[in-house]
Amino acid sequence: MQNHHKELNHKEIKEYVCERFENVKINNKVKYLVEFQAMNKFLIMAHSQEQLKVLGRIVASNKKVKFSEMLVEYEKNLKLCLEFQPTIKTHSNVIMHMFGFFSKEFSELERDKFFELLTNYKNELITIGDILAEIHPILFRFNQTYLASQTYFLLYSNPDSGNIFKILDAKKNIT
Repeated sequence: MQNHHKELNHKEIKEYVCERFENVKINNKVKYLVEFQAMNKFLIMAHSQEQLKVLGRIVASNKKVKFSEMLVEYEKNLKLCLEFQPTIKTHSNVIMHMFGFFSKEFSELERDKFFELLTNYKNELITIGDILAEIHPILFRFNQTYLASQTYFLLYSNPDSGNIFKILDAKKNIT
């Protein structure tokens, strides 16, 4: 099967995230910064675990620091974070964090399939876009709206891929 999906490059992802942050600055309310941080948590984690902590602390300081100062500090650290290129290791860490949200719901077969996909990703047999395309429908199946709203899926997922979990579901419904 020929894959015609174009994965976004690092520059395009940085531009997208920075444009969304401009909206936070325009709206100029802490709730928009909190929402931005929540929606971009896994994307930030893929770029820099350290910056995720720093940005989280900045958002949490909203009662102690003037909002205008928070925005300046947040933007500076967000741009620093986005300079880091995600790696197979950082993406794998994000995938494992996501796995924790629904691992208890998985059958043994699904769990095995998940780790097979992760191993294939780590061995560069599939892309991050391919593994996320496999995982994305599971979020809805287990009603993980927090995960489903992550920009990480929007920016890294390959929507053209098949989905092994749909196939497993179909097999369950046949038997």
